[in-house]
Parts: sequence; C-alpha cells; structure tokens
Amino acid sequence: MLNPTDSRKQAHDYVEQLSPERLAVVLDFLAYLVEREDNDATTELLAIPGFTTELEAAEQEADAGELTDWRMIRSDV
Repeated sequence: MLNPTDSRKQAHDYVEQLSPERLAVVLDFLAYLVEREDNDATTELLAIPGFTTELEAAEQEADAGELTDWRMIRSDV
C-alpha cells in the first residue's frame, strides 16, 4: 500500500491525463467520498454515550458567553 503522499501524487498524475468529461466524473465521486467520510465520522460521534447531551450543554455555555480562553488551559502551545 502506498503512503498518503505517494497516493496523492499518483492520483494527481492520473487526473492530469483525464479528459474534461472524465474529470467531472472523478470530481463527483470524490465529493461523494468526502461526504460519506463526514457522515461516518458524525455517526461515530453520535454513537458515543452522552455525546449529544454534552454537545448541547457546551453549545448553551458558548451561547451564554461562558467560555475559557484556550491559552488558559494550554499555555505550552
């Protein structure tokens, strides 16, 4: 299996050889794959027990301005 950098280069090389019509098909397919990956990640998060409740609570805190500057938490960054 190729590493991600080599895979991206090979994909780029193939894309450069495509006609505009085939390139449009590839773009549609890539968009589908990205959307699918996003949906899979969302499904995985929603399966975590209590995630939805915690997310809603965090959104309410943010809406109320109850925020903490990240620099106060991670001063080493």
